[in-house]
Amino acid sequence: MDDRRADMKDRAELALLTTQQMAAADRVAIAAGTPGIALMERAGRAVAEAALRRAGAGGAVTLFCGPGNNGGDGFVAARLLREGGLRVRVVLPGSTDGFIGDAVIALERWAGPIESLNALVDRPGDVFVDALFGAGLTRPLTGAFAEAVACLNGAGRPVIAVDMPSGVSGDTGQVEGIAVKASETITFFRLKPGHLLQPGRSLCGPVTVADIGIPAQPALEAVGVMAFRNDPLLWRHAWPEHQADTHKFRRGAVAVLAGGIAGVGAPRLSARAALRVGAGLATLLCEPEALPVHAARGPDALMQRAVADRGALEAFLRDRRVSAVLAGPALGLNPRADDLLRAVIADERPAVLDADALTALAGLPDGGVRLLGGRGGGTVLTPHEGEFQRLFGEEPAITAEPSKLERARKAAALSGAVIVYKGADTVVAAPDGRGAINVTGSVALATAGSGDVLAGLVAGLLAQGMPAFEASCAAVWLHGRAGEKLGMGLIADDLPEAIPPLLRDTATA
Repeated sequence: MDDRRADMKDRAELALLTTQQMAAADRVAIAAGTPGIALMERAGRAVAEAALRRAGAGGAVTLFCGPGNNGGDGFVAARLLREGGLRVRVVLPGSTDGFIGDAVIALERWAGPIESLNALVDRPGDVFVDALFGAGLTRPLTGAFAEAVACLNGAGRPVIAVDMPSGVSGDTGQVEGIAVKASETITFFRLKPGHLLQPGRSLCGPVTVADIGIPAQPALEAVGVMAFRNDPLLWRHAWPEHQADTHKFRRGAVAVLAGGIAGVGAPRLSARAALRVGAGLATLLCEPEALPVHAARGPDALMQRAVADRGALEAFLRDRRVSAVLAGPALGLNPRADDLLRAVIADERPAVLDADALTALAGLPDGGVRLLGGRGGGTVLTPHEGEFQRLFGEEPAITAEPSKLERARKAAALSGAVIVYKGADTVVAAPDGRGAINVTGSVALATAGSGDVLAGLVAGLLAQGMPAFEASCAAVWLHGRAGEKLGMGLIADDLPEAIPPLLRDTATA
């Protein structure tokens, strides 16, 4: 298999499917000759194996089953566990009247007792299984089903969710009303966005993806995958490669726009991160009065240059060896910052807009994010939630979207920029519709300057010629992994220094 085909296969493993796409994948498998009940049997077996690992031989498992295919998976698991010698109880909060299709077959094959919710009071099991509703639920749980979720959450026992914790949207990760908090989740074929988007991610526990026999290539081609779990397999094909005869400008030169004396730390963090991720040169372009302060912070690898106004910046950018621009960290909110931002927008180099540059962009009277669509170079915006609202809060089609992934995609389409929508579930979205949800990170990254480092990582990779979407995904992944490695107690100054070991590990992955 050549490298290109291998990369495509790797990325296929990272595909995220909406609930509609998953249903379409099921139909592809059925059309190819696999009966729906066979898929359900395999799904139920995966659930039964997980329950057996938790309960142990001779243990007791209680399964809560709903009226659809999720419940059918539960009935299959119940039958297989009973055949394996475990003590099994099945609880059905509703009635069997709503069962249709393959779920009816699974119910008939169970052929065992079905209990009411009230029967659980004095006979808890060792393990509980949530097979009430899967990823496709689109309404809040009420009545007996809400009571069942409350019972599961209060059981004090491990809870295995089938496909998705009941009450969590598979497409958005959002919860309306009550939802199961699972100890682990067993899903099938591919992850869904709701497994990775908050709060769904926190409610799933560890997620296992079971192979139930859906043919991957035809199924993924049929549904047209555009969303992925962020992983080196997604972007390693675009990783910069430098030959033996390279030099610092071929490695990439980053211009970091800085502000005055009050904010010398943030742009320095960004510039250092750009260097640590492989750029050959980083130059701070600061207000003239801040130049002595920057110079006094050395000795180090950062270059400094006084840039008083737009004209001075444009003169600096006439040097075509400068290959990427970063504007934002401690840039300031003043006429100089606005003028420098307009110069960056008018320039054709790849650019990262972060922090103050995002606030300034939102405040421009003649279009804000819409001004970015005509830029010749790739543009990356790195907003946290508040900045995202400042940039796109007047766009109802974006703000009304419940999915963070879809909000980012629509924002990318509107602006023509790659959006790095930061948070515990950072989303990267491209104007062409591609999206990735990040899975690395740590609460330790919630510290001053962390975002400045991330912006610098993106700029450093852009400067080396990496496309904007892949550069953003790589930077977000590395930033999160650095936070995991360093742990609590890290400060932002530690993050750039943690990058080189990760680059070595990633290169050999």
